[in-house]
Amino acid sequence: MNPLTNHLIVLSFDCLSSLDVPALLKLPNFKTFIDGSSYCTNVQTIYPSVTYPCHTSIITGKYPSKHGVVNNTFIQPGRTSPDWYWHRRTINGTTLYDEAKKAGMKTAALLWPVTAKAKIDYNMPEIFANRPWQNQVMVSLLNGTPLYQMEMEARFGKIRRGIKQPELDDFVLESTVHTIKAKKPGLMLVHFVDLDSQRHHHGFSSKEANAALKRHDKRLGRVLRAIQEAGLSDSSTVFILGDHSALDVSKAIKMNVLLKEKGLIKTDITGKITGWKAYCKSCDGSAYLYVNNPADTETKRAVENVIDSLHHDKRNGIEKVYSSREAKQMGADGNADFMLEAVKGFYFEDNHEGMFLEDVTKESVLNKNFSFACHGYSPFKENYSTVFFAKGKGVLNGVRIPSMKLIDEGPTFARLLGVSLGDTDGRILEEILELAPGNVKLNKSFITS
Repeated sequence: MNPLTNHLIVLSFDCLSSLDVPALLKLPNFKTFIDGSSYCTNVQTIYPSVTYPCHTSIITGKYPSKHGVVNNTFIQPGRTSPDWYWHRRTINGTTLYDEAKKAGMKTAALLWPVTAKAKIDYNMPEIFANRPWQNQVMVSLLNGTPLYQMEMEARFGKIRRGIKQPELDDFVLESTVHTIKAKKPGLMLVHFVDLDSQRHHHGFSSKEANAALKRHDKRLGRVLRAIQEAGLSDSSTVFILGDHSALDVSKAIKMNVLLKEKGLIKTDITGKITGWKAYCKSCDGSAYLYVNNPADTETKRAVENVIDSLHHDKRNGIEKVYSSREAKQMGADGNADFMLEAVKGFYFEDNHEGMFLEDVTKESVLNKNFSFACHGYSPFKENYSTVFFAKGKGVLNGVRIPSMKLIDEGPTFARLLGVSLGDTDGRILEEILELAPGNVKLNKSFITS
């Protein structure tokens, strides 16, 4: 299979929503890129629509039930900060960067989720120090490409303030620009988190979120100019995409409070979890319910009773209850006994202390890590789609895709690189590629429309 491009650059702007398109068209660099691009403003995300499963679906073309990254964090009851699915080993099967590497391409990934310890030439993985004795710089170095990261840290490290935004994205930007010019990778995956962070902390349409969109516009402009300055404009393909949207929330649902009251979660005198028969694992707008012992039918009935007592009244925040089989059919974790979908305005928290329902306030966001806006909801939630814009070598000009799925992106990237992801859940978007018959190649300059 012949490649259609020499350099594929994927820019993921976390939490970029279809609802953002009017704002993007008023920002100079986004507008210039979107004009003449092939695009879809109705991209169906996956379930649960949280960052790590989404980004793994993007580069595998598969649903979480198959690639194995079923949530952002692991089931670790009682841990204040559970570990995330940081490592490549948690992904079942191959990935886009694996196949590109096998084909002899130079690969780069900057803050791309689930890439720790991956075989990527220039790898700055998204991972953070999650133990008191760990140091952020050392954790990053040990899980990515040490010499490359040391160089980026020496050049641009003074920009960062740990993992705080927007400084972290500014550091990633400078590293991206330098890597394009100095390394010229065949595949580059870049993940920007500023917008998602601002929406969690301030709300979907907050002034802070709008400011993040403007910062992203400047970042995009810098990346596109770097491609031009590196002499790669005629040999590169750039994709701009989001992974999910977000919804404003005012109530946090804490199912584990009820499970503890029913004796299904045990704690010591300090409140620390010492054992559990059932546990609710949040995916923000949705949640998994697990029974610790699959053969424990008594506990499963008790969990069903808890759910039934809540589900009939939407004021409890539960819109839909899925069985294990139904969750797997939707692409989520079939090992969960149940999956819960929240009503708009509600989301799930892991916490097992306090009240079953708590108001989301400025104080709770500041002190309890609550959120003003969340994702993780069903891909079928109203006004909840994301976006996809493509421009450059191998991509036709101005093709509008009425609707597509997040899982279609990986197979399309693979086709452009001339590699295969094997048996995927998604399809190749052949209608935007130059191999499609009957379409005409037009001007696709990144810098001028």
